[in-house]
Amino acid sequence: MGKTKSNKSRVGVHTSIAGGISKSVERAAVLDCSTMQIFSHSPRQWRRTAIADEEAERFAALRKKHGITPVFIHASYLINLASHSSEILRKSVELLSYELSIADQLGVEYVVLHTGSASGEDGKKARKRAVKAILKAVSAGQYKSTLLLENTAGERGDITSSIANLADIIDSSNSDSIAGICIDTCHAFSAGYDLRRPEGIDRLMTEVKKYIGFEKLKLIHLNDSKRPMGSGVDRHEHIGKGFIGNDGFRNLLSDKRICKIPMILETPKKAEDDDKNNLRKVFGFIRHFNL
Repeated sequence: MGKTKSNKSRVGVHTSIAGGISKSVERAAVLDCSTMQIFSHSPRQWRRTAIADEEAERFAALRKKHGITPVFIHASYLINLASHSSEILRKSVELLSYELSIADQLGVEYVVLHTGSASGEDGKKARKRAVKAILKAVSAGQYKSTLLLENTAGERGDITSSIANLADIIDSSNSDSIAGICIDTCHAFSAGYDLRRPEGIDRLMTEVKKYIGFEKLKLIHLNDSKRPMGSGVDRHEHIGKGFIGNDGFRNLLSDKRICKIPMILETPKKAEDDDKNNLRKVFGFIRHFNL
């Protein structure tokens, strides 16, 4: 394996695939990332683009060279497995199957999934529809890559804004193709988990242990929130510059229950140094508590 990373925890960013999917690994390496996340294609288009075998091989070789593991693909934002529309459901199932096939081609371990929303409908019923769609997607091939279900912010129609909601889908699916969950800090805060305070973090961790199990918490998306706690609005902010704030992230990153969970930043990218500055802040918090 490649060089040993300096930080104890595995931390990375969501990197661009512009210019070729292997470029994303080079971008992660420049930032000294020890894990990373990508889109396999444009997340706002149904159109799928094949990846050349040579490019996939280069991707795998580069991540081995730089010791970047695990790697995550974030599934398309268009996927809605709880949709009322039979057409959207069909396209979503096909696109999720495609994401898993690309993950296998690249040797990526996990595909991170927002299961979807169903405005105006009972959440339990919508989750049952999502379960059927997930099982249909994963049965389309013999995939090595597995799914991580991500919590959502509690916007209208959300079906996975609580840990119990995520557990409902996992338990109902009873599928080895779902490896566990991804917790997004902005989403959790917006859904009512007060990550500013130790007791709020403990509430979240206690629910993970009770409903899911810590062994299935495979990824944390580290994002501050542009909106107040309980807003139900998904708007990411730079680490420490939103309503969670520096104290919230100090408290979170000092929690020993998550010290070995890979962490990915999905913070805004408006300036060239944004990723570098957010990583520097996170590394600072982690190193302080690992002393």
